[in-house]
Amino acid sequence: MRRRRFFESVGFLAAGLLSKGASAASPTSVPARHSPFIPDGETSATQAVRHSLGRIEAIDRRGPRLRSMIELNPDAMRIATALDAERREGKRRSLLHGVPVVIKDNIATGDKMATTAGSLALDGVRATRDADLVRRLREAGAVIIGKTNLSEWANIRSTRATSGWSARGGVTRNPYALDRNTSGSSSGSAAAVAAGLVAMAIGTETDGSIVSPASICGVVGLKPTVGRVSRDGIIPISHTQDTPGPISRSVHDAALLLSAIAGTDRRDPHTSAAPTPDDYVRALNKDAMKGARIGVAREFFTGHDEVDRQIELAIAQLRLLGADVIDPVDLPRVNYDKEELSVLLHEFKYDLPLWLETFAPHAQVRNLADVMAFNNAHRNLEQPYFGQELFTQAEALGDLDSDAYKHALASCRTQSRDEGLDRVFVQHGLDAIVAPTGGTAWLTDFINGDSSNGGFSTPAAVAGYPHLTVPAGQVRGLPVGLSFVGPAWSEARLLALGYAFEQATQWRREPQFLARSNVPPLVSD
Repeated sequence: MRRRRFFESVGFLAAGLLSKGASAASPTSVPARHSPFIPDGETSATQAVRHSLGRIEAIDRRGPRLRSMIELNPDAMRIATALDAERREGKRRSLLHGVPVVIKDNIATGDKMATTAGSLALDGVRATRDADLVRRLREAGAVIIGKTNLSEWANIRSTRATSGWSARGGVTRNPYALDRNTSGSSSGSAAAVAAGLVAMAIGTETDGSIVSPASICGVVGLKPTVGRVSRDGIIPISHTQDTPGPISRSVHDAALLLSAIAGTDRRDPHTSAAPTPDDYVRALNKDAMKGARIGVAREFFTGHDEVDRQIELAIAQLRLLGADVIDPVDLPRVNYDKEELSVLLHEFKYDLPLWLETFAPHAQVRNLADVMAFNNAHRNLEQPYFGQELFTQAEALGDLDSDAYKHALASCRTQSRDEGLDRVFVQHGLDAIVAPTGGTAWLTDFINGDSSNGGFSTPAAVAGYPHLTVPAGQVRGLPVGLSFVGPAWSEARLLALGYAFEQATQWRREPQFLARSNVPPLVSD
């Protein structure tokens, strides 16, 4: 009864907010817009790239010094000039023609930029060729203007890591409060988008590394179904759970970016199981929430009263938009820690040498043991704050034929799919399950490491299912996100639902680059 009365109270408040946010365009159309990042009749590709590079210099390198960018593409302006010439000749490759995009520095580019996962062991090492998703971006006419900083080795190195830090790039700072963390490991991608350095970026996720930094930095993040986008060329952690995906300032831009990078690739056998990609931009619909069946996973609420209250407001919005909200659904918070980590460490040890052999045969390291030796030899640079305990654990493991690996993999699949998400989707006929993506950004701490209070990333990550986070307001000036998790291959539906929520609320706010968190001082008696 108490919960019902609370829903009624937040419903009245949300009704007022909805009326403010929904008064704009027609209910189903994607609004036309002008952006300095999007070449059109008013903006050329060279102007868009120059605008991004100027903001990187002013905000990332100087001013707040976010350190979200680890390297810039020296050929970006030349590429933009060539794309402008194509446009003048009447050729437009796609809606991304001339749009500046940044990608995480664990994705191979066969150009003048290095591919390092933030590690000095690969500093200066240029990949032998483009990753498949990079090839697709270039063919679509996107201008890859640089690579973003990340949690080194995508956060698989230490049990006491500080997210957003790499030996090569330093620590990425949160645009909303510079003393706060960006989360990991696509920290630079999320921070760059949040700060308006670019409109869109590519991140990668194994468990939380797209949706968590996107939520904490107040932007949109989509982890696709594993196999929707090729993992070719991505420095691996796990061929079971890794996937690249879009990070953007709007759901529309996430759909646009996914449309460019999704598709089959013979080098990634997981993509052969994927159905033909949808037209993700055309799928966007302000009325998508009407009649949708949305489950609420209350076991994944944060326990922080202000964060959870903000999510209650978001759920009230879903009802006002016409969703049939089933609250709660029985999705328990399963402890995957031991089995999931076993899968990741086994696969990392196995997959890393394969990537190095293919994309960096000229590097000074050939396998995990070599990387560990390099880190020990350069301890003052590579291990000034935390060690490589997870590397040590992985190196001690057997191969993928071991009983330990097979048992852990089977357990993860059963618990996350058959006994987890699939069971709940079928039981309630759901389009999506929602929950807080996580809490607010924690203080960056090089002594104790991360202090995240958990999140909703693991069920979809372990199952390999799609997960979209959309800005859902702020708590004390720090962003929070609402997660939409769907069945395998349901990216179009999730994007439509997220778009309907985003357009009705318009809860995203630009960062102010505060030196520290906007918390009022204690008042003494």
